Amino acid sequence: MEYRQLGRSEVQVSKICLGTMTFGEQNSEAEAHEQIDYALDRGVNFIDAAEMYPVPPRAETQGRTEAYIGSWLARTGRRDEIVLATKVTGHARSPMQYLRNGETPRLTPTHIRYAVDASLARLQTDHIDLYQLHWPDRATNTFGKRGYVHDPDDDPVPIAETLGALARLVDAGKIRHVGLSNETPWGVMRFLRAAERESLPCAVSIQNPYSLLNRTFEIGLAECAMHEQIGLLAYSPLAFGMLSGKYLDGARPEGARLTRWERFARYNGRRAEQATADYVALARKHGLDPAQMALAYVTSRPFVTSNIIGATTMEQLAANIDSAELVLSDEVIAGIEAIHADNPDPCP
Repeated sequence: MEYRQLGRSEVQVSKICLGTMTFGEQNSEAEAHEQIDYALDRGVNFIDAAEMYPVPPRAETQGRTEAYIGSWLARTGRRDEIVLATKVTGHARSPMQYLRNGETPRLTPTHIRYAVDASLARLQTDHIDLYQLHWPDRATNTFGKRGYVHDPDDDPVPIAETLGALARLVDAGKIRHVGLSNETPWGVMRFLRAAERESLPCAVSIQNPYSLLNRTFEIGLAECAMHEQIGLLAYSPLAFGMLSGKYLDGARPEGARLTRWERFARYNGRRAEQATADYVALARKHGLDPAQMALAYVTSRPFVTSNIIGATTMEQLAANIDSAELVLSDEVIAGIEAIHADNPDPCP
């Protein structure tokens, strides 16, 4: 397993990260523990969670993901072997008041202190290695929205105020490093500017979607990532499993995410299906597993620090981790770029 530097920090993380948002919904506690054990045996040292997980978010299941990781830590005592990341929920414009005892979640100092203490308790640890802002407190185009519509009445928590709260948590030893998620180029640069101006923690990573069906990160954020050493932690690298090819021709395998929940429509649509069919055909032409090809492409990008994989079965997990050993030929890369040029970013 290759390890890469996490931003400007001294931390080295595996180029494959274990995503855990299925823990507590699609995966039981025993299955979650089995996945973590296996991932570590394969050299993965990076685990990513969030206070609102599992997904889809519900009051009845909120926090289970972190709790399952916490029970694994308590059982194994292997805290020093992992880089543990989790996230605090930003301004929830959908009903998620259950996260904050009836209040709408915000990135204020009070809310962040409450959230981090609750995460630490569920995780059964005294510190979080990477604490990420799950999405901006301001209104912006995230989670599949293409266009940005400015809201003059939006009243986000000032970035410096949020960073100040995180700085106090660093000083207290509760978190080690700060990361962003679902951010824009403007947001990244504002966070970095505030950190430099006021001697606050500098973000070491950005967790945004990136896959063969969504390469919008390359348009502006890749430049930020390279120049500012704020590497991408790529999520949804298989576009909710679309790029495996298992949903082609209208197929809906039993128990699969898109079969169980209609809300996950972000990677559906005519253009997405056509691009997926083309990528799957390219992989099979070269004797490759389509999912492994898609993952290997993401991992190989110079602005990617770690590729966040998720799985519901051990077979999927093993195959996804195996992608770390796959080096795509120039011919395969050229084929990918040709498909992308013909049908760019069908899924924002």
